[in-house]
Amino acid sequence: MTITKELSNNTKVEDKNKIENAIREILLAIGENPDRTGLLLTPSRVARMYTEIFSGTKQDPKDEITITYTENHDEIILVRDISFYSMCEHHLIPFFGQAHVAYLPRNGVITGLSKLARVVEAAARRPQLQERMTTQIANAIIEKLNPVGVAVVLEAEHMCMSMRGIKKAGSRTITSVLKGIFETNQASRAEVLSLIRK
Repeated sequence: MTITKELSNNTKVEDKNKIENAIREILLAIGENPDRTGLLLTPSRVARMYTEIFSGTKQDPKDEITITYTENHDEIILVRDISFYSMCEHHLIPFFGQAHVAYLPRNGVITGLSKLARVVEAAARRPQLQERMTTQIANAIIEKLNPVGVAVVLEAEHMCMSMRGIKKAGSRTITSVLKGIFETNQASRAEVLSLIRK
């Protein structure tokens, strides 16, 4: 009998079982005993963790912008230092840091500040590349708000560089996407980047 009961995060029980079985096989492959006391619950713990940290695979970041308002505001709106955690798709180990998200409204159309953080979160919760994530965030805002301009800057430390390979802990990668007026107008670009760097 196949179990298809849905969990609260839309992950089926049968999928969770697949994750548990895979983690058990990994433990065996590295020479560990998955039945010893310290590892006995590890496959289940990892399965629960994966359903949480990869929940973005079932989300489109733009769908997080559910509410818009019209206000008499035609200046830059910026949310800085939005913390995020994601997983490098090459090694399935974390990269984490801060996102800075700005947009210049068109015709006063704005959204709640928390929606910008939710867009970042939805883009982060999947096997990801920082470069792609930066673009996905910018595109989500463009599609839902049609602003005059969008600027997204991500700063992150990648554990695939810190704990393995080159082993350079503390090094940070910065990626940016500038669209609309922030791409085409030098003064607007300088203004938004100066606000992000403050």
